[in-house]
Amino acid sequence: DITVGPLVKAWGFGPDEVRGFKESARDSLLALVGMEKVSLKDGIIIKEDPRVSLDFNAIAQGYSVDVIARFFDGLGIKRYLVEIGGEVRVKGDRGGRSWRIGIDRPEDNNMIAGQELQAIISLKDRSLATSGNYRKFYVENGIKYSHTIDPKTGYPAKNQLLSATILANDCATADGVATACMVMGKDKTIDFLSKHPEFEGFLVYSDDSGNFRTWMSESLKKNISESN
Repeated sequence: DITVGPLVKAWGFGPDEVRGFKESARDSLLALVGMEKVSLKDGIIIKEDPRVSLDFNAIAQGYSVDVIARFFDGLGIKRYLVEIGGEVRVKGDRGGRSWRIGIDRPEDNNMIAGQELQAIISLKDRSLATSGNYRKFYVENGIKYSHTIDPKTGYPAKNQLLSATILANDCATADGVATACMVMGKDKTIDFLSKHPEFEGFLVYSDDSGNFRTWMSESLKKNISESN
């Protein structure tokens, strides 16, 4: 939901990074959230309320990857890998072999991409995006607040899902779906993916004992290798 902007800003994840969410303001902020609050007419965005704020962070990097990929397609380039911020789109192969994309292990101290991998996925003519709450967060009074905000509750998403990797035909879609999965949580995500075979997913979650566990789409198993 791109209208989540007011909540993102209120929780300190907006451009100003001003923290200090006020519980008393939650209902008034939620009143500004919802896709029915905006419409598109003749290429112009019309807001129901001037305080409505749009946040495209969930798809911005994926969309940018698609723009570059389409540019390469227009040039007739047959093999490429485009990556921005971990969101990836590939075409063709790399000299007869599939492109191999590393999926970071979702630990709070794993701040450098590729430093510690959870899995490697082989990719061809496909897009991939990963969303997680292990890099963009802050801790206040001993409580961890992640950057993924649930537009229904107004609070940062909090569930067992640590990271969601989604494969789709275009990267903007993969990016948006991966973010939505982080809000839905493990069980709802698995149910969602079972109903949408056009997507493939690789999930990392914590069990009741705090141990890392993984789940993946059946069709993805032949193209993935997990790290020990």
